[in-house]
Amino acid sequence: MTLFEAVDKLIGYARAKLALEKRNEFTARNAVLEALGVSAYRESGAKYADESVEVLLSELFAAAEREGYPVEDKEGTEDAIMGALILSPKETDENFTARMRLTSGRATDWFYQYSVNSNYVKKAKLDKNPRFTAKNGLVVTINTAKPEFRDPKKAASGNATASGYPLCSICRENEGYAGRNKRTLRTVSLKLNGENWFWQYSPYGYFYQHGIAVNCTHTPMHVDKAAFLKLMEFVDLFPQYFIGCNAALPRIGGSVLAHDHYQGGGERLPLFESKTAISMRHNGFPEVRVGVLDWFGTAVRLTGKNREALAALADYLRAGWERYEDKSRGLVPVDEEGRHSAVSPTVVKTEEGYELNLILRNNSVSEEFPDGIFHAHPEFHFIKKESIGLIEAQGLFILPGRLVGQLQTIKECLIAKKPLPAEMSDFKLFIDEIGGGDFTEESAEEAIRGELASICERILRNTAVFETPVQTAEFLKEIGFYEI
Repeated sequence: MTLFEAVDKLIGYARAKLALEKRNEFTARNAVLEALGVSAYRESGAKYADESVEVLLSELFAAAEREGYPVEDKEGTEDAIMGALILSPKETDENFTARMRLTSGRATDWFYQYSVNSNYVKKAKLDKNPRFTAKNGLVVTINTAKPEFRDPKKAASGNATASGYPLCSICRENEGYAGRNKRTLRTVSLKLNGENWFWQYSPYGYFYQHGIAVNCTHTPMHVDKAAFLKLMEFVDLFPQYFIGCNAALPRIGGSVLAHDHYQGGGERLPLFESKTAISMRHNGFPEVRVGVLDWFGTAVRLTGKNREALAALADYLRAGWERYEDKSRGLVPVDEEGRHSAVSPTVVKTEEGYELNLILRNNSVSEEFPDGIFHAHPEFHFIKKESIGLIEAQGLFILPGRLVGQLQTIKECLIAKKPLPAEMSDFKLFIDEIGGGDFTEESAEEAIRGELASICERILRNTAVFETPVQTAEFLKEIGFYEI
């Protein structure tokens, strides 16, 4: 295939998948040629034949290499090429809004698929990530595209950009910004509780249609009554999605604390399937049902149809938790280093109204647990040392890509009855708990998955600020709730 044939096929793809209009083809093609350093062109007659964008880009770069235009920075060149072919931010907003007038599902399905077609969402890579649902109900994934983030102190920086522009990695000014290869990033506008927000999809999403809602104003993460109202308004707009918010503290929150944002998408996470262990009420809010969940972490569910009452009771519970102290459990709400208790809220809409789940979190440390008393304990760091954020607290684990190779080595050792190599001594617990025996490829895989899920469950139990639903109920009684 010649270079001009590859260019013409990519332009055909843009017409078919990216809504490139004929009037804009000249400038789009010229931008592709410029990105490749090519100053000539002849129409080849080659037609797009339903190839994937990954195949088309691979063919383009291979042809450029053969014809003397080698691409050194493939990621940046790919971003520049695709950024020249897609709709403008204004056109994207207009397309999304037009579909919202029909149904929100049509709008989000279109926008997600467009983000895949533009190659912003790396779906082809995401589909290759190992993933399984375990017998304990947890979903375990290995994200091979995501770098391992082992230093929780970096969260306090808010993931600021080195240049100071944009202010952080999720500011709307990133849209189309070449400095971070965001030419293909597109966002759509939202109004939440009277404020200007926007929605975008994650390029390396952890689940189906994983996206983030971001405040247009660069303001620090915070969880309060207004946040609960925004979360519920979001699911009013998009009842097919859940939405949630990380605790606004390092070690137990996300990697961007300097900019207010939520996470959500089109998957039903394991937490939503959890049952109520203890039913409770509060006299001030008789229309809101309260349930202590039978969950590995510590979670309370508020259910009802009155948005204002739910937000008010959630904020009452949040405030009660943030001042609660029990030094015998290591629960210190505030000390010289600042505040340590917070909630991670998540909302899904059902026939019964809103389900507002509050996961109680605390980021205190001790000599025994310098990375966090209610964090993955050291014996499990060989599997997961990163912060346990909102998504994992709801039962979907995102494990580091290094595990693909490490688990393959474990499988080979089990089948061959060989000891682990010295550099994998950290995995002794893993092997010891699996035990010996005769393993086939299939049984070794099953044993490894079972052990992985067991450790993920224990990590979640490490994050629990109360070990049992009864203890959680006792806390709620202290701040005015009663059992029914």
